[in-house]
Amino acid sequence: MDAFLTQIYTVIRQIPAGKVSTYGDIARMAGYPGYARHVGKALGHLPKGSNLPWFRVINSKGEISLTGPDYERQRQNLLTDGVEFTAGGKISLRRYRWHPELDPSPQPPK
Repeated sequence: MDAFLTQIYTVIRQIPAGKVSTYGDIARMAGYPGYARHVGKALGHLPKGSNLPWFRVINSKGEISLTGPDYERQRQNLLTDGVEFTAGGKISLRRYRWHPELDPSPQPPK
């Protein structure tokens, strides 16, 4: 696994239940600002059955970027996690966005 994947997976593993982060946030925290699309692409290639909480990563508009059954699976996982959606299908980033600087868990290496 290359350094990029190692870094983004390290960050994603730290997102606590009931919180979300954006593709851009993950890229920035992993030391790759501007690589949001690469984060999305990497998550799209996760092996089936991965235990990485990929579903806690959403777009910067507070929406799930996936469609069809993948959208439903991500939405259900987030609901199970305690994340609520607006009537329009959005997640309040103000309420649910993960702020690792406020979380006492260890930070990923840079």
